[in-house]
Amino acid sequence: MNGNISLLNGMQLTGTWETSARHASGEVVFFTGMTGYQEVLTDPSYAGQIIAFTYPLIGQYGLELDGNESAHIQVAGVLVQTLADHGGRPELKDWLEKEGIPVLSQVDVRALVHVLREEGDQFGVMSHEMESNDPQPLHQLTERVTTTSIVHEGNGEKGHVVCLDFGVKASMVGEIVKRGYRVTSVPYDSPKDVVDALRPDAILVSNGPGDPRDHLGRIEVIRELALSHPTLGICMGHQLLALAFGCNIEKQTYGHRGSNHPVRNVKTNEVWMTSQNHGYVVERTSIEQSPLELLYENVNDHSVEGLVHPNGTIFTTQFHPEASPGPTDAQSVFDRFDEMIQQGVNVYA
Repeated sequence: MNGNISLLNGMQLTGTWETSARHASGEVVFFTGMTGYQEVLTDPSYAGQIIAFTYPLIGQYGLELDGNESAHIQVAGVLVQTLADHGGRPELKDWLEKEGIPVLSQVDVRALVHVLREEGDQFGVMSHEMESNDPQPLHQLTERVTTTSIVHEGNGEKGHVVCLDFGVKASMVGEIVKRGYRVTSVPYDSPKDVVDALRPDAILVSNGPGDPRDHLGRIEVIRELALSHPTLGICMGHQLLALAFGCNIEKQTYGHRGSNHPVRNVKTNEVWMTSQNHGYVVERTSIEQSPLELLYENVNDHSVEGLVHPNGTIFTTQFHPEASPGPTDAQSVFDRFDEMIQQGVNVYA
């Protein structure tokens, strides 16, 4: 049965329904990686979005038992050219059906990406009928993905890291636990006294979906915690720490979503290939009005990929160091975080 994806600009593309769920609305974005579809689908940062996979065959290697970044699929809908529906391992199509995710195949993803690159990410509707009404943006995405209670993981003896959970990925927590720490995730809007009562040795400000400027009411708490503890911010966390210290945030035209984004450490000139998922970025010129310094930049467009506070134990990455887009070089970010906690000094300063 045929279905449609309708964009806010009036563009409409047809496809074939692969699942029984046949309606979704959200921001339409594209992901350029050849692999990693399971991790992408369960990444809380994609909550509320309709994701178009640019690689022409999705689902070809099945599912991995330990490949999920959260308990459920987070995306609102999926657009593909071809969805694999056979193989010896658990199948992606069956999982999408079980989770109630609308999926359209045989979509002209190439044409869709051309429009999104030229006009930017925009909101759309997946439906059976052609949509005549304009799709509307989604709000309060963080409430959908944050933990609703205090969650403890790991029993490491090296220290205690409290994660402000704006939609944290399981592998992000796993990398810190692997280095000998206990990690406690708390709801993103937890008061400072709740965090203080947990007696953290360090703070992780996590990734998450949506516009960081929706959380301006939280940045004073984030700033106070960061000035009192070794702090690492990743993706949304990077942007929130930038806001907390006086930087500005701007919307990107079509964001960075893929597993082959080159990032340069401006202090060492070392370049990593990184995994990324974000539609907002720190305005580079605004760094000058803050105490922060540029640490990483994107090789392709020179956008801000990381910041460091030279007089504090604070640093950030826009990219996802916990991911493995081939090499695992970027996971050394967690080694630097470990060193910063143990030594009490900023190893990037």
